[in-house]
Amino acid sequence: MPDTPAATPRARVRVPLRFPDGYSVDAELVTFHGLADGQEHVAVVLGAPAPGVTPLVRLHSECLTGDVFGSARCDCGPQLREAVERIAGTGGVLLYLRQEGRGIGLYNKLDAYALQDQGLDTYEANAALGLPEDDRDYTAAAQMLRALDITSLDLLSNNPDKAGQLRDLGIDVRDRVPTGVFTTPHNVRYLRAKVLQTQHTLPLADLTGLSVG
Repeated sequence: MPDTPAATPRARVRVPLRFPDGYSVDAELVTFHGLADGQEHVAVVLGAPAPGVTPLVRLHSECLTGDVFGSARCDCGPQLREAVERIAGTGGVLLYLRQEGRGIGLYNKLDAYALQDQGLDTYEANAALGLPEDDRDYTAAAQMLRALDITSLDLLSNNPDKAGQLRDLGIDVRDRVPTGVFTTPHNVRYLRAKVLQTQHTLPLADLTGLSVG
């Protein structure tokens, strides 16, 4: 396990969350001092687990196009909406991580979109730009969890790399709980690439015949 300095909570503030479909919940947003990458990541605390119940946690990478503008080219917005409700139902935390475009940034992500329009998949497009397929590092996420006294959790994710990195960082991931499958005609090639290239736990048989173009 890497010897990573501890982070500490910086501020806590209550924020009522409201979603376009009418779902609402009150959350506590927590900011931190001492995160390894210097980014302004935020923990969204949604209730508290009952005694003896393992907290449900999601590491959600920022996606301006999906989370804010409702882009149908990815499944990020629906995953965020789903995660908030599922975590609030059992008690746990959503870590909102400033890792746009799997860590390559917004402008590079949009450049990659342009290459995808020419036929490349999401990983091939990153490579064509000379960028990593996935540049995310979850050291700061592990720091945030420890600062919140969470060292054992159930991880809401289809991505085995998230669980693997957290375990390498000393976090006990007891179970990896898959998210829903949120397909549109515009994102099915993206979802298939995630299954084939990085072994996301999505039903490959369901991700056929929907793509446009």
